[in-house]
Amino acid sequence: MADYQAPLRDMRFVLNEVFDAPALWASLPKVAENVDPDTADAILEEAGKITSGVLAPLNREGDEQGCKWNDGDVSTPEGFREAYQTIVEGGWNGLGGNPEFGGMGMPKTLVAQFEEMMQAANMAFGLAPMLTAGACLALDAHGSQELKEKYLPNMYAGTWSGAMDLTEPHAGTDLGIIRTKAEPNGDGSFSVTGTKIFITWGEHDMAENIIHLVLAKLPDAPKGPKGISLFLVPKFAVNEDGSLGERNSLSCGSLEKKMGIKGSATCVMNFDGARGWLVGEENKGLAAMFTMMNYERLGVGIQGVGAAEASLQSAREYALERIQSRAPTGAQQPEKAADPILVHPDVRRMLLTMKGYVEGGRAFSTYVAQWLDIAKYSDDDERRKHAEGMVALLTPVAKAFLTDRGLDACIMGQQVFGGHGFIREWGQEQLVRDCRITQIYEGTNGIQALDLMGRKVVGSQGKLYELFAEDVATFIEENSSDENLRPYLEPLAAAFERLSDVTEHVIKQAGDNPDAVGAASVDYLDLFGLTALGYMWAKMVKVAAPKADGDTSGFYTGKVKSARFYFDRLLPKTVALAEGIRSGSDSMMALTAEEF
Repeated sequence: MADYQAPLRDMRFVLNEVFDAPALWASLPKVAENVDPDTADAILEEAGKITSGVLAPLNREGDEQGCKWNDGDVSTPEGFREAYQTIVEGGWNGLGGNPEFGGMGMPKTLVAQFEEMMQAANMAFGLAPMLTAGACLALDAHGSQELKEKYLPNMYAGTWSGAMDLTEPHAGTDLGIIRTKAEPNGDGSFSVTGTKIFITWGEHDMAENIIHLVLAKLPDAPKGPKGISLFLVPKFAVNEDGSLGERNSLSCGSLEKKMGIKGSATCVMNFDGARGWLVGEENKGLAAMFTMMNYERLGVGIQGVGAAEASLQSAREYALERIQSRAPTGAQQPEKAADPILVHPDVRRMLLTMKGYVEGGRAFSTYVAQWLDIAKYSDDDERRKHAEGMVALLTPVAKAFLTDRGLDACIMGQQVFGGHGFIREWGQEQLVRDCRITQIYEGTNGIQALDLMGRKVVGSQGKLYELFAEDVATFIEENSSDENLRPYLEPLAAAFERLSDVTEHVIKQAGDNPDAVGAASVDYLDLFGLTALGYMWAKMVKVAAPKADGDTSGFYTGKVKSARFYFDRLLPKTVALAEGIRSGSDSMMALTAEEF
């Protein structure tokens, strides 16, 4: 299996050439004071070294050893503690954190590249910094000044890690029915009691303290999601001087035995009157949680891209080295017993499909990160509001489409290896197992599709969709005279028109048919994602095509040819998706329960 190497050339292309991130950062004063092009480039370079050299070599052993539970204590795979120290000593835990409390204040457009490298190199390990960053986001946005001063510096430093405790045995998507309770103690603290499941890195031996953000209900809370509050519950109490005190009344009851990401600890957490503190307002816990959800859901989408990138690197190397049969056009390497399998059209189909989703997905995740940066840092109210609308619309697409296609790509990478792809030593089967969870956690992809179609598109009567539509239409119009882009703009415009038509169609259907949204949602998200990646590939061609002449490296010529494949073979899938959506819900809802 190929050793993972961070795709720095493509990341720099996306950041600097496609999106001109340095200009974006310069337009945001709160970002400009923390980052410039040289700093960003140095961060990318160092991130590549750490993820490729430190995290990637631990990936397979972490999968084989897994975490171990012993009477409530959890030990991590060999090498994880040392790798964690390397990460925290380099300041990577606080890369995007608030500088007021010790974070580095880097923009999400840059942080997203590091996140992809980390997740591609070792997804199980990468979940620990990812969960801490999410907890920090929620605490920084909604916590009191006292809580932020007391907890954020050590969390950014990595001395303490973070965990998000949402799910219960009977309550996954429907958090309104959680049973965890929080009783006021009369001194500003609360006693939290209940059981949470599927808590990623809820217990481990890498950090001195673990700060849990726990969803629970107050005694007089309204029923349903409007009665949920958010509480900070540390594993160890924190004394006034910042030192650690007694162990809190919480424990890890067991570790889940799971399909993938085995190097991470997925915990059952029991809270037995554990002392905690309210984060944000009473009964507004979901709002506080959703502050970090947009970042976390993009982060999960990036996991899909990262896993697919790792799979692509191995499959590409294998296709260049493995010899089987002769090319249809005749021997390409007659001095050998057979030709490399790269000569076969079907192998090229798989590799180019992977490339289309990986490189298009990287561009799309950066595109969404750009809107997150504007929404968070812009001083212009109108610009910020526009960005917030784009984030709301695009987040479910980033989470679901990038992870669905990420798994598809990992399976194709496995298929390139044939029988060897099914064998442990080549690493492809682990990527398939690890990537599978990305479609499930942080809100299943079916829920993401419902969120996109129901809440964002139909719920806004198309107004949020119009923000994206305007962006794509402006690009097409502004580049209509570009000869290099003309072969791409026509199919992009057709797919975009298709997407707009079915958007209007479902909005109309939803007024009379309560099943219309659910019946259309998954196909609609796929149609949206394919069109959005088509838009990304067109943006990449705009930059690459003028530089392709005389390109001795093959980077720009390869980019243009890969775009041609995407437009010829992948974007046409939008035709079938649109037809399926237009068919409505009748055939989907016709069977009785007995007929199933």
